[in-house]
Amino acid sequence: MKERCVLVRQGESTEGTTGVTYAAGVSASTTAARGLCLELATLPPGARGRAHLHADHESAAYVLQGELALWFGDQLEEKLVARAGDFIYIPGGVPHLPANASAAEAAVAVLARTDANEQESAIALPALDELPHLRAEATQ
Repeated sequence: MKERCVLVRQGESTEGTTGVTYAAGVSASTTAARGLCLELATLPPGARGRAHLHADHESAAYVLQGELALWFGDQLEEKLVARAGDFIYIPGGVPHLPANASAAEAAVAVLARTDANEQESAIALPALDELPHLRAEATQ
């Protein structure tokens, strides 16, 4: 059978295992994708996702709106803040936790991963979710 191009229309968004709301995009479940997942991710003002990693898959984000904070490292000890127009690269195997750095505006980003599955490669790291420096920042 000859492969065909596929149009994926915007549909309902659902909360993923990482605590981020995802709008279905290109993935194994929506197309015949074998090595790529492309989604639209949204975090409400002040919200944060859950700590996780993708062991064997790289990820990238392009921020469309708002400010997306990304805690990363073995103990989520490093932080970067990306604004609209910025790109983020996350190597495979790096623990990370996304958060919305703004109290007033949703953070929206296009996410791409080198895994055609939507959430299956996310490995939860619940012990990192409650690190003292993350709790302290949430109360500021």
